[in-house]
Amino acid sequence: MNSSTKHLLHCTLLIVVIVAFEVFSGGIKIDENSFTVLDPWAEYGQLATVLLYMLRFLTLLTLPQVLFNFCGLVFYNAFPEKVVLKGSPLLAPFICIRVVTRGDFPELVKSNVLRNMNTCLDTGLENFLVEVVTDKAVNLAHHRRIREIVVPKEYKTRTGALFKSRALQYCLEDNVNVLNDNDWIVHLDEETLLTENSVRGIINFVLDGKHPFGQGLITYANENVVNWLTTLADSFRVSDDMGKLRLQFKLFHKPLFSWKGSYVVTQVGAERQVSFDNGIDGSVAEDCFFAMRAFAQGFTFNFIEGEMYEKSPFTLLDFLQQRKRWLQGILLVVHSKMIPLRHKLLLGISVYSWVTMPLSTSNIVFAGLYPIPCPNIVDFVCAFIAAVNIYMYVFGVIKSFSLYRFGLVKFLACVLGAVCTIPVNVVIENVAVIWGLVGKKHKFYVVQKDIRALESVVVQKDQTLQYIVA
Repeated sequence: MNSSTKHLLHCTLLIVVIVAFEVFSGGIKIDENSFTVLDPWAEYGQLATVLLYMLRFLTLLTLPQVLFNFCGLVFYNAFPEKVVLKGSPLLAPFICIRVVTRGDFPELVKSNVLRNMNTCLDTGLENFLVEVVTDKAVNLAHHRRIREIVVPKEYKTRTGALFKSRALQYCLEDNVNVLNDNDWIVHLDEETLLTENSVRGIINFVLDGKHPFGQGLITYANENVVNWLTTLADSFRVSDDMGKLRLQFKLFHKPLFSWKGSYVVTQVGAERQVSFDNGIDGSVAEDCFFAMRAFAQGFTFNFIEGEMYEKSPFTLLDFLQQRKRWLQGILLVVHSKMIPLRHKLLLGISVYSWVTMPLSTSNIVFAGLYPIPCPNIVDFVCAFIAAVNIYMYVFGVIKSFSLYRFGLVKFLACVLGAVCTIPVNVVIENVAVIWGLVGKKHKFYVVQKDIRALESVVVQKDQTLQYIVA
């Protein structure tokens, strides 16, 4: 089955899901019983009616990003063919694969550095360096293509940037940086794995050279799945990359809704001009703050073909902490006076749709207990928003899980499982919002990333249990 056929089937399924949900939820009214005929002002009173309508209309805050996801998934081929090089890798400018880490998982870093280096070599890339920036030495093997930078404890930026921002800014200092302004940096998290497809996409991007910033797709269901619940929940992020992220970069070439912190490709001169030295408020979601500053300075972005691999959080607590940090960090970005309102308007609407999630989620209960008549267009749009969000879990699984690898039965079980994780994910997101709003804002929580560390703990506990029993 070719990519065009797959895309057509995907679009058909998306329309079927939307129409079915519209009919089921009353967004499209097919009989008289679908209409609410009561007078809420007389039935519930003025205050209750105003609150019910406010809760209903809060749902519309998510409309901009839902429209972007819908258009991105429909207008661009969701199943592109294998990336084909548009030029020789030998002609590509110098590329630095930069990994930032605290140094808490040295074995993971060592393993992934070697894997990523070999992936680059297998793709034919020669003019590159793998650079690890760490707070604690990980003692990488000496190799002409590997460079380890340990950030001194006494190092401070001009504005007092912290965490990952501090490490990234240290690399840009004149006495540390070895790159020219025309060179390129591929920013990865310590668990991110390159694929030959993504390397070819990056080569095409830097050879094109029209845009100083770019980003591509990351999937989370590769190799061994550690936690099925969080992996299925992260299928939404895969759809978000293929929808909203791709549309904003391919059509507008602007980070209207920001971007992710990994699989970030930047030209050195542009990165140094934007800078990661953005104070404490720019240190929690440093990727988002950087993107918004670059946007405000007039830099352009593009989508990079080819996917990279990561793993979802290993535990629900890590999943919750991750979401909490994202929310807190993006709120700091949206409230920052360093970024003009016109550049963060859509991001602000998006994050406040997240902040008000506990209120908008309550519609699930109140719409049944206290129905209110709304204009047909409002009911239609609310159902459309819900249908597209549900489908994004389905598409994320289709895009992430291989039918040939899992088989039809297990593949369909994954699709069903992703839909079943929606209530759990909604609860976690709501808890993250409440915790994020009342918790400490300037904190950078790092999730567990090395499965070997977890296995070691399990083995130690098992050995202790055996000792007790004996």
